[in-house]
Amino acid sequence: MDIHVNDKLVKLETGGREFDPSKPNLVFVHGAGMDHTVWALQSRYFAHHGFSVIAANLPGHGGSQGPCLSSVEEMADWLITLIGSLSCGRVGLVGHSMGALVTLETAAKRPDLVSFLSLLGVSVPMPVNADLLAKTKNSVPEAVELIVNWAFGRRAQIGGTRTPGFWMLGGGRQLLMKSKNGQLHADFKACNEYLNGLSAAKNIKCPTLIVAGADDKMTPPGSIKTIAENITGSDTAVIPSAGHMMMIETPDELLQTLWDFARSNSTVC
Repeated sequence: MDIHVNDKLVKLETGGREFDPSKPNLVFVHGAGMDHTVWALQSRYFAHHGFSVIAANLPGHGGSQGPCLSSVEEMADWLITLIGSLSCGRVGLVGHSMGALVTLETAAKRPDLVSFLSLLGVSVPMPVNADLLAKTKNSVPEAVELIVNWAFGRRAQIGGTRTPGFWMLGGGRQLLMKSKNGQLHADFKACNEYLNGLSAAKNIKCPTLIVAGADDKMTPPGSIKTIAENITGSDTAVIPSAGHMMMIETPDELLQTLWDFARSNSTVC
């Protein structure tokens, strides 16, 4: 599904079903250097079970026209414009890592647009190691190796996948290596410089779920405590054996967690 936001082409995926704004709507937002493909299972399941789904590609990602946006606040403004262009009223938001920061900021800025919020692999602030940040600009292959090794949990490191022949680390590496035109550096820099997280958290009015991977080395499980304490009434969940890339490492467990929360906060039975 192609639309235009701010006169730029945006590529959206709808989980294999035509987007229907009359249904409960759910928007997935990917993390740094990634695209809609990380939501392959989750977006398709929701789209075939009562929700209308958008898996967004941020500017400069996944075929959406660039340039990349330089801050989380800019990405949130872009997402607000995207939601408005869909003419679908309030939406549920699901964001991972950088995408979690974007959806957090969006829900704080425009609570009237958001029915519920799921934040995955998130911490506020989300600092990036200075050497890694430099490599995302000057040595992308080295940066990708570091990111992949940290993003996947121990089980994934030794091939712990239910799909024969599927290599999670290799897939992650290939996705990140598709980054071009400074995309990886722009994304990691935006995460590093976003300092409004706790203020945004205090302004969240909708039901919120915060999910961590038990084996996440990038945003460890303990990091969700601070944000949860600042979002009134929020729920938390920790996915066993999952690293930062929980959508890929433990897709079924994450799907069940997201599904239970979304169903309890929507009209889908």
